[in-house]
Amino acid sequence: MEADAPAGAQVAAQDALRALASLRAVRRYTSDPVGDDVLDRILEAGRWTGSARNRQPWRIAVVRDPGRRAELARLGAYAGHLRDAPVVLLLAVDTAAGGADAEFDAGRLAQTLMLAAAAVGLGSCPVTFFPDGNVARATAIAGAAPPWRVRTGIALGRPATPAPRTGRPAIPAGRRPRSALLIDPS
Repeated sequence: MEADAPAGAQVAAQDALRALASLRAVRRYTSDPVGDDVLDRILEAGRWTGSARNRQPWRIAVVRDPGRRAELARLGAYAGHLRDAPVVLLLAVDTAAGGADAEFDAGRLAQTLMLAAAAVGLGSCPVTFFPDGNVARATAIAGAAPPWRVRTGIALGRPATPAPRTGRPAIPAGRRPRSALLIDPS
């Protein structure tokens, strides 16, 4: 943001950048339901996500049923948090119609949905379904059929108090410095 931008625009830009940098995966949720009005706001934000050539190669299934959420939670080593989330969004993608950009576009949609959830006070955490058998099962749970495939789910809910950490985490914490992420092509 340029220094001569209006003060209000500078504040808005700082708030937006703070929201982007503060998004965290939430894997523990309260049992509080997610209201339709709140979910509609999240889905409306997702509807406006950009996509290559505006193809919008996605559809979204909303899963609230505890039995279906439990089944989704068994579709991968890192999917267990789906069981306790009040809502799971399943992102069905048509890679044939969406072209080579479809998976990237689905990632853009996922990030938009998670940022919108944070903006309305909800926590979220994505999950990738694999191998292909789990993708097929998640697709069926979503009520979708080929050419649609569900490889991504997003848990949504009110964040619960995190469990106390015991032992050493399996995944490294923190962020790499910007200098470690940049490639100098010269």
